[in-house]
Order: sequence, then C-alpha cells, then structure tokens
Amino acid sequence: MAEMTVGDHLLRRLQEVGVRHIFGVPGDYEMEFLDQIEAADGIEWVGNCNELNAAYAADGYARLNGIGAVVTTFSVGELSALNGIAGAFAESVPVVSIVGTPATFVMRGKQPVHHTAGDGDFSRAAACAAQYTAAQVMLDRDNAAIEIDRALGLCWLTKRPVYLMLPCDVSYQTIEAPDGPLALPEPTTDGGVLARFADDVGERLRAAGSVALLAGPEVDRYGHAAQLLKLAEALGCPVATLSTAKGVFPEDHDQFVGGYGGRLGDPDVRRTIEGADCLLAIGTQFADTVTGGVPEIDPRRVVAVHPSAASAGLRQYPHVSMPDAMQVLAGAGARQAAAITPARRRTSPGAPQPGQLVQQRFWARMAGFFEPGDVVIADQGTSYAGGSALPLPRGCSFIGQPLWGSIGYTLPALLGALLAAPGRRHVLLIGDGSLQLTAQELSTVLRRGLKPVVVMINNGGYTVERCILGAHAEYNSIAPWRYDKLVEAFDPAGRAVTVRATTEAELVQALQTAGANRDRMVFIEAVMDELDAPEPLIRLGQAMSATDYHPAGVP
Repeated sequence: MAEMTVGDHLLRRLQEVGVRHIFGVPGDYEMEFLDQIEAADGIEWVGNCNELNAAYAADGYARLNGIGAVVTTFSVGELSALNGIAGAFAESVPVVSIVGTPATFVMRGKQPVHHTAGDGDFSRAAACAAQYTAAQVMLDRDNAAIEIDRALGLCWLTKRPVYLMLPCDVSYQTIEAPDGPLALPEPTTDGGVLARFADDVGERLRAAGSVALLAGPEVDRYGHAAQLLKLAEALGCPVATLSTAKGVFPEDHDQFVGGYGGRLGDPDVRRTIEGADCLLAIGTQFADTVTGGVPEIDPRRVVAVHPSAASAGLRQYPHVSMPDAMQVLAGAGARQAAAITPARRRTSPGAPQPGQLVQQRFWARMAGFFEPGDVVIADQGTSYAGGSALPLPRGCSFIGQPLWGSIGYTLPALLGALLAAPGRRHVLLIGDGSLQLTAQELSTVLRRGLKPVVVMINNGGYTVERCILGAHAEYNSIAPWRYDKLVEAFDPAGRAVTVRATTEAELVQALQTAGANRDRMVFIEAVMDELDAPEPLIRLGQAMSATDYHPAGVP
C-alpha cells in the first residue's frame, strides 16, 4: 500500500486505463482537484467552452482512445453535461464523469449553499445521473481506494459512463492506496454454456443454404475488429455493417457487400442480410435512424453475439464472451461457396457539373477526398445520411451518434478525437444547424493548434427536420451567419483557412485547398438548397413522419 491523496489516486488510475486528457469547465467545488490535474505528469487538462461540449469531447476521445473523462461542478455543471453523458450511455461509450461537490460537512448539515435549491437536498443531480451511468459513488477517505477501482472497472467492462462525486474537502485527504496497477475486467465465458452454443450453431450453419454476417458497433467498442475479419474469412460469407459500425470491416474486402440500412439502404444488401438462412449478427444494436424502423429479420434465423452473451434463434446463451463465440463460429461451419457481389467501389465523378452545388454531386466529390487512416466524423442528419453511405478506404474510423441523435455532438467530439489520435487526419461533416449549437468549441480546436478539415453543409436550417415535417416551416430555419467571420473571430492568430463553395467547381477547389494546407485547420462552407437531401435521409424522413404523425390505424 502507498500513501497518497484521493485526487492523486484517481488520476493515477485514470492514467493506467489510458486517459491522457481530461475535459471540463472549472467550478469552485472542483478547483483543488484541478490543481492536482495541472500538477500531474502524463495527464492534461483541456478546458471547454461549456460543460455539454466537454462531455461530447470526452465521448469523442473515448471512441478512439478506449475511455474518456470529464470534470464538472456540482448541479449546474453536471446537469449541463448530462445530455452528453446520456448519449455516451446510449451509444456504449465509456466516460468517467467526475463531479466536484460541496464539502462533506456542508452536505451533512444540509446548508443552503449555491448551486442547490436552497433546501438542503444535495441528491437531485445524482438521481438524474443514476439513470445514465453504470455506477454512482460519493467518494470519501474510507471508500476511495476500493470504489475508484470498482467504478473504473465497471466503466471498462460495460462501456458505459460512471459517476464519481468528489467533495471539495476530500480531494487532498490521504489514503492507503494499492501499490499494483488496476486490473481491468473483461467479459468471461462459462465453458459448459459455450459448448452448448457450439453444438447449436454448428447444426445451424451446416443446415443453412446461405449464411451472411452483419457487424454492429459493439465489435468496435470492445476492440474485436481483427477477430471479426478472421471469422468472416473463415466462413467466406458476405459481410455487411451497420452504419454505427462503419469501418470496423475493410470496405475494400471482396466479401464486403456494403452497409445494411434496412428500409433506408441498398436493396441488394438488404436482400442479402434479411434473406440469409442463417444471419450472424455480431455486436449489433438497431435504431430507427439506422434501419428506418424495426429490421425485417426473422429472429429464428439469427445467431446473435454480444460482449457477454449469445443467442441462436430463440435460445439464449448467457456468460459467453464475444471472442469465444466468434472463435466457435469460425470453426463451426464449412466455408461458403456462393458468389458474392462486393460493394461498389469509388469511381471518378468526372468533370464538375455547372450550376448550384447539389447533394448528389457533393457526396460524389467527398467520396474521393477520404484517405486511408482518416477519422471521419458525421453529425446527425444530412451529414450522417450522406457520409455513412460513402465507401471508406482501409483503416478509416467513422464516428456518429445516430441512436442518441443529439445534433451538434460532433464538433466537440472532433476535439476529443483529435487529441486521442493526433497522428491521423480528421474530417468533420456537419450541418449549419448542428454547428450553431456547439460552434464555440471551434475556438478550443484553434487554441490548441489542431488541424482538422471541417466541411459544413449550409442549407439554411434543419433539412433533416424538413424531411420529416414542415418543409417550408419557419421553425426549421435558422439565423444566417457569416461563417468565415466566425472562424476569424475564434482565430486571432490567423491559423485557419476558410473556403466557401456554392458550385461543384468551387467544391473541387476547396478540397484541393484542404489537401494543400495540412498544417492548419481548413473550414469549408458548402452551400446547398434547403430541400436538397441525400436519398437515405429522404426515406428516413418519410419513415419517421409515418411513425410519429400517422400511427397505424390513424388516418
């Protein structure tokens, strides 16, 4: 055992799980802990413009780093961040939320202090956080050594946020902390259950006339992309991915047939996945924004594999880890001999077409812009619908938030991703409506000298909402901004390049400018009509309109 302060022990454990940056906004209940962060070696404070952006940034950081952390102050700070924490919970992103609280004697005495309702109740914000976190802990001198380790272990194992309350009089209290490094838990397997699962799936695969594999986001969250590739090649079957797992399987692979989007996606891919005699669903999580409603997949034909459980048809197999289940599947069936039609490769869009820039030509140009190893981040709406349909070169990562769907998420997430993977090029695709929600964080990107390519689609408001209802409604419009001046205001050192494209030829020039200025941030404003949208977004809008405003049986 080693004697150290509670705050230093927490920072040591965060470093051991890979956290090198902590996001947040200072507040008077957390400032001594911030002093400890600034004094620590190997971990860096990243101040954000507001707490919501800080939570988004920690989420983006965790998606590439494996785990992230955010620090906010009691109630007013943490509740601002809670939407970001809830999004991380929904999308299975491990984020450690650290909240500085009033001193323990203040809370015990139920004193009427600021950032409360004045009634001595200090539990309200924690009750909110409990709905969206895997663990909630009030740290003190007696429990810190055990509870910090337990909470971080749960965060890692479940890929969900955890909530640590750190009273302002506890951070510098000394404790006896364990000497050894933190042992992170992984999902385990019951050998007997695995054997029964192997027998079941072996019979299914041998009897199946056709097999297909569908990969979901849990493959990425738990780091099993390499084993997924081995499984696919062992079976020789067609492979598709959900858009939430885009990039987890090489899109130039001969077995890759494309992204599965249900009613929203390619009909050929849909037939391959929904028509398979046996569908291997590895780490899948469905959402209406991904598949246009409940997928038309017969559950009796599905072998589903999740991080700590599996199923075959209607039979459940708990306590089976994803790696063990995939290993069983790889050896359970003969290699498929059926012909596979690979996904369409990138093709040259040809010469720029005259007239106003349109969505179809915009995405054709963007498809040729991505490079191997890029991090592509797409905000909800037009950007996600168009970006998720593009072919990605090998080694690319794709980040979005279609399940939680909080617009504006991606700009702060870009900041986190840039710090998590500084050696990779980052390309943000975002709409003007989304950017206006979190635009301040551009200043943090510029302040830290980061060099992304930001491509903002300016279509005068919420085109995703126009596709659902109110195509010409005022509520779907936003205030026009001079985005070049916005970047200039955030960039007093003049490190950014801004380009505006209203035609395809101007877009071509803008992308060339981005390629030639890799030593600075490039901001491209692509102007398009407010009703111009990618085809998947049009279909999604129709599906959501029918569900939300024309329920079954109601004219």
